Amino acid sequence: MYFAVSVALFLMLASRSSFLYTFNNWDDANSYFTMGKALFNGKMLYRDVFDQKGMYLYFLYGLAYLCSHTTFLGVYLLEVVLGFIDVLFFYKTIRLFAGDKFSTVVAPLTYAVIVSSRSFWWGGAAEEIYLPFMVIGLYLFARYFESDYSKKVMPLKTVFAGGILAGIVANTKFTGLGFYFAWMMLVFFAYLVHKDLEGGIKACLVFLLGMFIPFIPWIIYFGVNNGLYEWYWGYVYVNVFVYPTTGAGESTTIFSKCYDLAKLLYILIQDNIGYFSFAIAGFIYTLLKGKRKIFTRISYVILFGFLYLGIFVGGRNLPYYSIPLSMFAVFGMAFLAQILEKILKDVRPGFYAGAITLILSMIFIRFSSMNVPFMEESRDLFLYRFRDEVNTTENPTLLNVGCLDAGLYTLCDIVPNCRWFQTQTLDIEDDANNPYKEQARYIREGLVDYVLVRDHIPDNIDDHYELIDQEKYGWGDYMFEYYLYRKVF
Repeated sequence: MYFAVSVALFLMLASRSSFLYTFNNWDDANSYFTMGKALFNGKMLYRDVFDQKGMYLYFLYGLAYLCSHTTFLGVYLLEVVLGFIDVLFFYKTIRLFAGDKFSTVVAPLTYAVIVSSRSFWWGGAAEEIYLPFMVIGLYLFARYFESDYSKKVMPLKTVFAGGILAGIVANTKFTGLGFYFAWMMLVFFAYLVHKDLEGGIKACLVFLLGMFIPFIPWIIYFGVNNGLYEWYWGYVYVNVFVYPTTGAGESTTIFSKCYDLAKLLYILIQDNIGYFSFAIAGFIYTLLKGKRKIFTRISYVILFGFLYLGIFVGGRNLPYYSIPLSMFAVFGMAFLAQILEKILKDVRPGFYAGAITLILSMIFIRFSSMNVPFMEESRDLFLYRFRDEVNTTENPTLLNVGCLDAGLYTLCDIVPNCRWFQTQTLDIEDDANNPYKEQARYIREGLVDYVLVRDHIPDNIDDHYELIDQEKYGWGDYMFEYYLYRKVF
């Protein structure tokens, strides 16, 4: 109950999906919401509507849509459930190192430093959604290497569970798979240390079998709908071969690539000093702590390194990409719990300790989260006015041009009738799969009732549409002009 209440209160402040905010108008989160809505309204994803993330992200957002069709209440509840899992397994991990005395009190602090960080962004990122499936894997790994590594190999049921977790991550956003590559690699090496090569090979196969299990529902879904190729094209091909890369991805030599990655890590540490402080302290702690095998001591740094490479080696960097790295703060929290036990060895923490920790965490989030200032945003957000104008048409259709989903699909409860319902930054030579050319065709042929445009007015829009409203909206250095067009019948 303490964990659940903590998570609910922390997210109430830190996530714009919370009821304390006017609306979560982050385009990524709305895109996921629209894709989830389309899934539960009979559309085949990637073929009928397009976004390039994995199916478990859209499925979970679809469940959130079922809770509330036009608000982010369901997403907030989803975040609370997933955050509770995070904290529960943070607690279990901390307890491995520091015992039970202060683990309960410290575990929510781990989550507090995560949601108050810049990488948490607006709330509802794909990385936040799959984080629990990484945190559980980290706990399973630590439980084995801290307790059983010197005595026996990892049980195959644990290896199988790790594979299932990896499969879920693979079907959410596969950049997180660097962690599970290292996870299984180190487990395999542990088999070799125990001189069990045959068992290690068997463990790898069991891991792959577990990883295959989460694919089965989607193989059936796309197979029944004759859409296996669309699944591959939309999720694998586009992300690997089409999605543009910038920054470190432009490095021409291995040395410049390493330099760019090291520089990026330095910047990430500066931007997210809260959880990185605990992660760095935790790595030092796990390297030096007690009488433990050297393999165990270095394993957590290896996990971090491969996860970091999996996320950033492609060269792209957006603030929320680094959310999975935040889970390594749990080791610094374990160190803190151990320190508290030594300092307060005669004190038994109870209700008051938990309450104080909760209050201090909320104060920290209040003054650290980038989202909190947006609570003061007016309830007269222009999107609500646009919603009322769109809803004057019975069963309206909509196209979003110039950005990802701005939120009008959500507020109007509209299921897109066009595949490229939002503007994707994809440079595809094939005209039929080029989002810019296809959106231009939708407008040219007048296929939708309303067009929401950001900044740049499409060619030929005056042939079928009239401008009925516009608004300048933004924050800080980001300012955008939104235009609402209605089809002239």
